[in-house]
Amino acid sequence: MLVAIDGSKYSDAAVQSVSKQAHSADSEVKVLHVIEPLPVSPDGQVWGFALNVAEILDEQLQAAKQLVARAGEVLRAAGWKVSTFVGEGDPKSVIVDQAAAWNADLVVVGSHGRKGLDRFLLGSVSEAVVRHARCSVEVVRVPAP
Repeated sequence: MLVAIDGSKYSDAAVQSVSKQAHSADSEVKVLHVIEPLPVSPDGQVWGFALNVAEILDEQLQAAKQLVARAGEVLRAAGWKVSTFVGEGDPKSVIVDQAAAWNADLVVVGSHGRKGLDRFLLGSVSEAVVRHARCSVEVVRVPAP
């Protein structure tokens, strides 16, 4: 099983959902987080600011490693064998590619539940994964208040 997380309450719900699922002692789960590339201009600026891109990427990588480690701890406590992976690129593509490369039986993602213009402008990672993954996909939603 592959669990894709982004640090939101929606991906926390996905991790919690997996932690509660019945599984055998040798069941494995891979926790994945994807860092999106920074939009760097030819002169090395990010969003029009002269920023240290290497420093920003290092900070993102460290935060991502902590994020997948925390999710891994939750899943290990529930009895899963866990591995973690931090990728870089378009989350939709990296999730689908990692699921295929790892031969995942199931991909679990959280859904932000955006609608209308927000969904059009921001896209839907969960929808793209459902459409393009070669295996089953479980989309976990946060219950409405």
